[in-house]
Amino acid sequence: MSPATGRTLRPPLKVALAEPVSALPRGERLAYEPKFDGHRMLVFKLDGAAVLQARSGRIVTAAFPDLAEAALALPDGTVVDGEVVIWTGGRIDFAAVQRRAAATTSRAGILARRMPASYAAFDLLAEGGTDLRPAPYERRRERLTALLGPLGPPLQPVPMTTDPELATTWYETLTASGIEGLVVKHLGQPYRAGARDWRKLRHTDVHDAAVVGFTGPADRPAALVLVLPDDDAPVVSSPLPPALRTAAAGMLAGHGAEDPAGRAAGGATAMAIGVGEVPFRAVAPGLAAEVERGTTRHSVVTVLRLRDDVINQV
Repeated sequence: MSPATGRTLRPPLKVALAEPVSALPRGERLAYEPKFDGHRMLVFKLDGAAVLQARSGRIVTAAFPDLAEAALALPDGTVVDGEVVIWTGGRIDFAAVQRRAAATTSRAGILARRMPASYAAFDLLAEGGTDLRPAPYERRRERLTALLGPLGPPLQPVPMTTDPELATTWYETLTASGIEGLVVKHLGQPYRAGARDWRKLRHTDVHDAAVVGFTGPADRPAALVLVLPDDDAPVVSSPLPPALRTAAAGMLAGHGAEDPAGRAAGGATAMAIGVGEVPFRAVAPGLAAEVERGTTRHSVVTVLRLRDDVINQV
């Protein structure tokens, strides 16, 4: 299918998605990419300005001034899909990404200097105002590497191979750096927004997640409100077991969950879940949870343990 000409792509755009698989797909004309544990983001260069859009459609340009500045080097009419990642000690740090994403405009510049972001680009949706989504992946990939190759960090294309043996090596050896698995695409496929045409193979369904709030009382939280990798839309965990409720209460208190008098300090808000809303209290960034994602009739997120990732950070 040929690229589409006409109206320039503008936010908000829906992104293509991946279906989980339990074994590495093999076959003709398949491409393999490492799956980065970061925040999904579209980068637009429109009318001389950069616009950054999260997977949910939310505009997050102000939270990532370093990436917005780098994106100014792109030609007008460019739209790139990828992941925002932050490297700490040679490993991807998802909690740091969420800390950046939650920063106020006044603090975004400070955090950008303390925790600079990188952008792992894996698809090119538009170039020169032309919609490339109908084009096959192999053409989009070729144009992506030609576009970003001369620019260098922090905007870089993810590695890609058509060799399943090399992909297997990546899968087995890159976990120490925070690569959680592989994404598999067909070289001839168009980019279909909202469709699960891609496949993703993870080492495990255990992930780091950023804690952004809690439900129930501060001294005995019932569940945690979490942001998971690859998505900025909060989700509510399954109910916490007694031991985790006790541990969470102590750690949440250090993140603005309550003041010295024991009163809740985080602003009360509500989040849409299904057809209703769940009231919760927000907490300051920096608290992370190790979670397991499972699926019954609906997706279930279970908290396994908590970790405080605020160490000498502003």
